[in-house]
Amino acid sequence: MIFKIPLAWLQLAQQKVRLLVAVAGIGFIVLLMFVQLGFQDALYSSATAVHQNLKGDLFLVSSQYKSLTSNQSFSRTRLYQSLGFEGVESVSPMYLQFAKLKNPATSEKYSIYVIGFDPGRPVMNIPEVEKNLDKLKIPDVVLFDRGSRPEFGPIAEKFNAGETGQTIEIFPFNSLIGYRVRIGGLFTLGPSFGVDGNLLVSDSTFLRINPNTRPADMIDIGLISLKPGANAETVLKNLQASLPNDVQVFTRQGFIDFEKKYWAVRTPIGFILNLMLTMAAVVGVVIVYQILYSNIATQFVAYATLKAIGYANSYLLNVVFQQALILAILGYIPGFITSVLLYSFAAESTKLPIVMTTNNAVIVLTSTVLMCITSGALAINKLRSADPGDIF
Repeated sequence: MIFKIPLAWLQLAQQKVRLLVAVAGIGFIVLLMFVQLGFQDALYSSATAVHQNLKGDLFLVSSQYKSLTSNQSFSRTRLYQSLGFEGVESVSPMYLQFAKLKNPATSEKYSIYVIGFDPGRPVMNIPEVEKNLDKLKIPDVVLFDRGSRPEFGPIAEKFNAGETGQTIEIFPFNSLIGYRVRIGGLFTLGPSFGVDGNLLVSDSTFLRINPNTRPADMIDIGLISLKPGANAETVLKNLQASLPNDVQVFTRQGFIDFEKKYWAVRTPIGFILNLMLTMAAVVGVVIVYQILYSNIATQFVAYATLKAIGYANSYLLNVVFQQALILAILGYIPGFITSVLLYSFAAESTKLPIVMTTNNAVIVLTSTVLMCITSGALAINKLRSADPGDIF
């Protein structure tokens, strides 16, 4: 059997060095797009990790709420008022605040996120937290996030090695007086772009850590659990219509979307990631255009000859588009493989949830093909001018 090798491939393979340079250039653009998407996904996933693990059906926050890492407390009375609405079964208050943890090995202080709640009314859907609720009921016992960044010291490692009596010192911001707590267990939540590590504590321990900065009746999130069969949207509308305008109510997805929007629109990091993704695509179009244009210029006599023996413009344009598709596939493969390795390294180094997803793989492949096809469409203007009369 005789296999016909496409003309598009023969022209690309004729100059192997140029082909390798072209594939490397496209692969680099693919890598850039994967990096931008990976960090963007990590930004949104880590920023909403707490939201995704909260118990409850509806969530009450201050009307001044901007993001989870900004302090916008509101009166606990508002949360208890929601108990009077039809369909509401129970409520749970939640306290949030940054503090400084002294590294027990170096005595350096680093910012850590402290999450306080009543252990009798748990707020987190994390199995490790569920198992350690009884420990949180003991005064001054905390749970440490094993996914925290390493600057906090070998707290998790020592606990896993059997040192269950570890004590650490927590400092409220703008205070030189620390408060000693004991590590009672570990859980996994992980850092984000705004949080380096997490501590879970009881509400009473939280208030002792922050004696002068947080009144007991000021909370940060109110979790509302609905009765079986209650319609969340109906209860949400009733709460929004009746509660004072110093609070706002979200469904879980609405709460997550609000947080994502903040990081995407109102922070520099969200803008930069979107800008870099756009710039990578534009640079990719320019690079592939230069490659295809150069290849057409090199093969100009051959194209003119094909026109002279009767091949239509449509055939020649099809050859260019085939070359664009071949370059897209050849560039995507090394870019994808390199990205998987880079994701693994970045996730290990930053502790952020940077993972390769099928969705991102498809998006980048589609973008690469469209990028190359767009470049091909721009480059064919040179091909249309191929006149056999100029050659012969």
